[in-house]
Amino acid sequence: MKKRLASIVLVILFIIPLSACGGGVEKIRLAEVTHSVFYAPLYVAIEKEFFKEEGLDVELKTTWGGDKTMTAILSNGADIGLVGSETSIYVYAQEANDPVINFAQLTETDGTFLVSRAKLDDFQWEDLKGSTFLGQRKGGMPQMVGEFVLKKHNIDPHQDLNLIQNIDFANIANAFASGTGEYVQLFEPTASIFEKEGKGHIIASFGKESGKVPYTTFMAKESYIKKNDKTVKKFTKALYKAQKWVEEHDAETIAETIAPQFKDTPIDILISSIDRYKSQGSYAKTPLLDEDEWNNLQKIMEEAGELPEKIDYELLVNTSIANEVAK
Repeated sequence: MKKRLASIVLVILFIIPLSACGGGVEKIRLAEVTHSVFYAPLYVAIEKEFFKEEGLDVELKTTWGGDKTMTAILSNGADIGLVGSETSIYVYAQEANDPVINFAQLTETDGTFLVSRAKLDDFQWEDLKGSTFLGQRKGGMPQMVGEFVLKKHNIDPHQDLNLIQNIDFANIANAFASGTGEYVQLFEPTASIFEKEGKGHIIASFGKESGKVPYTTFMAKESYIKKNDKTVKKFTKALYKAQKWVEEHDAETIAETIAPQFKDTPIDILISSIDRYKSQGSYAKTPLLDEDEWNNLQKIMEEAGELPEKIDYELLVNTSIANEVAK
């Protein structure tokens, strides 16, 4: 019996090192532009262990801003970034030797909501004229989409508003809470938290107003994708599993799943935030970034005066990975 037990122990000791060495777990350093329920499918992929099922260990860090996220990618501080597609256009326009390529889409509408300090029972967009508006970073997607929507409602953001744009992205919500501005663009769950606490009132959705756009996508340097194509496919496969899961489940179930990612946020706020995003079609159903969305993105950038040059879809969007995974 002792000899048999000893033999079993020796076999286990022999197998464990082999299993640790063979195949192994691939680590991916992922930088997200902000931490929001707007990115619920990503957190589902983490919490449901879809990445783990693909043999991936995803190390997530929040970089708080498009410029900081792109810096992390370009400086090799991150392997993959989750950020607005406009950043890849800015990098390409600077004649980068190693362009940053969009390979999987996560959200396909704007994720911000118009929040008013005062309670307005019958809001009209023209009510914004002459007001102090706490805007987003110049050249970033929230600001550009915001301007696009305002112009759609015959409001010149730079002439008809007292537009404040000198506050860092991570501090915009705090600035509004401290008394700066009459209106502000906020992501969820912050918008709903402010409403619950009486700090503001959600009166409109920029996502509903702006149409489909590749608002946040996963991207990496071209060299990284070529060198790690199998890893990127595994990442995209796990994401697609999460996208389908989110599509098939209700807001309450999704909220309960990603709650560990938002420990300080009440569950009712998570549920209402996710429901808002689901109802307006913010979560992409597949990782494929299509050409119409890409063109709408550049139209929005052009109207904001931020498009350095028009970039062909094929240059900065890798569709082969998403198409292969979706099959």
